[in-house]
Order: sequence, then C-alpha cells, then structure tokens
Amino acid sequence: MAQIYSRIIATGSALPERVVTNADLEKFVDTSDEWIRERTGIRQRHIAADGETTGDLATQAAQRALEAAGVKASELDLIVMGTTTPDIIFPSTACLVQHRLGANGCAAFDVNAACSGFVYALGVADKFIRSGQSKKVLVIGAETLTRMLDWDDRTTCVLFGDGAGAVVLEASSEPGIYATCLHADGGHKELLYNPVGVSVGFKDNEKNHGVLVRMAGREVFKVAVKTLDALVEETLTAAGMHADQLDWLIPHQANLRIIEATAKRLSMPMDKVIVTVDKHANTSAGSVPLALDYAVRSGKVQRGQNLLLEAFGGGFTWASALLRY
Repeated sequence: MAQIYSRIIATGSALPERVVTNADLEKFVDTSDEWIRERTGIRQRHIAADGETTGDLATQAAQRALEAAGVKASELDLIVMGTTTPDIIFPSTACLVQHRLGANGCAAFDVNAACSGFVYALGVADKFIRSGQSKKVLVIGAETLTRMLDWDDRTTCVLFGDGAGAVVLEASSEPGIYATCLHADGGHKELLYNPVGVSVGFKDNEKNHGVLVRMAGREVFKVAVKTLDALVEETLTAAGMHADQLDWLIPHQANLRIIEATAKRLSMPMDKVIVTVDKHANTSAGSVPLALDYAVRSGKVQRGQNLLLEAFGGGFTWASALLRY
C-alpha cells in the first residue's frame, strides 16, 4: 500500500484593519518606539475592532485559503483550529467557523496550545490524513489576544497583536509534511499564563479589569531559545534531513532575537527566514500561518521547497513541522 502524505495545497490569512504603531502606543503607554524595536523587533500590530472576534478573522482566513485551493467547504472532512482566545467557551470556534463556511457535518474542534496552537493543529491534521480517515482538512490558527492584555503593563501590552492564518491540507502520494514534533511541560506554567478560567472562577478584581496575560519575559526568552535549539535537531532527525536541505525557516513571530538565535543554530542567513513580527507583533497561534501565507503570496516560498515551521508558547508548549511545500 502506497504511503499517504498530507500536503499543503493553499494558504490564507486575515488581519484587522486597525493598525497601532509603536508611536501610537507611546501616547498612552509608558514606553518608546526605540525600546520596543530594540528588544523585540516589533514596529506595529493589528488590533481587532469592537465586536470583531477570533471567529471572524478565522472565517476570513479560511475562505481565502479555500478559494486559493479551489476547494469547496462542503468537501472538507475535518477542521482543526488552534486558538487560546475562542469566541465563547462552547461550541468551539472551529464549530462556529464551520457553520459560517457551510462545511456542516465534518468533524471540527479547537486545540489550545497557546502560541504553538497552529503547529499542534497541523500535527493533528497530518495524523488524520496519514491514517486515511480524512482527505481534505482545514487547519486554522487565529487569535484576538489583545482582548486579554493589561494596557498598563508596558512589558506585555506592546508584544501582541490580532490575526489569523489558515491552510488547506490534502491527502497525496507525494511528500508533503515529513515530520511534526509536539511537546509540552506544564511545570513552567508560572512563567507565562492567564490566571482566569471557568473551573477556578473569577475574582472580583478580574471581573472588573479583564482577563490578563502574566509573563516573566526574561525567563521565557531563556527557555524558548534553549528549547527551540533542541527542537530543531529533533525535527531534522525525525525527517531524515540535514539543515542545509532547508530552504526556509518560518518561525513563531514573538521576538526577533529568538528568531535570529534559531536561524544561527541552523546556520541559515536571515534572508532565508520569514519575518513578520515587525508588522504583526506576536499573534500567538496566528503567527506561523500568517507568516506562511505572507511567504507564499509574496512569491518567496515556491513549490518543492522545504520549510521548517516552529513555535513556542505558554504551557510551555513547543512544536515543529518540516514539510515540502
């Protein structure tokens, strides 16, 4: 029996219209454009409008990916969505998007792995296709993380933005995704988390002041660089490839310094690394598919090239995918 691969046949993305630059932030946050750029590489971010939800952005990204693939929503066997900012607790945002697309009836669910959410979702979808259970799958990464920021905390509020990206996967006899590696370590929870939940409930001050991200930035940076270093080696080994066979690195867009450190480990020049953190900031689960769609539509990424996708997020979670586009 011939081996079945999952192959990305199209990409799509969506960003809110509102753009907030570092100069804009200077007006109401105790920070500066220079401080933000030097430490993160971020110059601007997109912020969802009032009433604009994760599901709205996910639907737009999905529609663009389906259109580019020439696939009807009714043909989908599965929708997997990476998000940590769902529209509502249930149904899943994947279910809400499914109905809006007109894909009713196929399996649909969310994956919450914070910033690694899209790559986790891609790994899950890959297994569904390889097992023969699905032939066409929509994978989405979407967030409206700015809804849970403390705009008085200058160490976190400058880092994030909103956005969504999507890919359509199809079963193929030709190599597509060579390997995915998914990991987590809940022992690092205190370094990056959101304290609010249904089961633990809300405290009075949290009800009044919103749901806020809490992060120990320096510690997160150290663990991320070390962890991604090991992840790169593991992924190449799993795929039976060497670093010099990679055409592009498409990393999670959290911090330019982390991206540069990973590229250095691979001995990849920065002109072979897709960087969108300057335009989008950290869009969590949306960042890798946003960067991928930009890379494809700009003409940088071409068919037949090898791409390494990787991400690191709260949990901690970390994940990668090595594929031929």
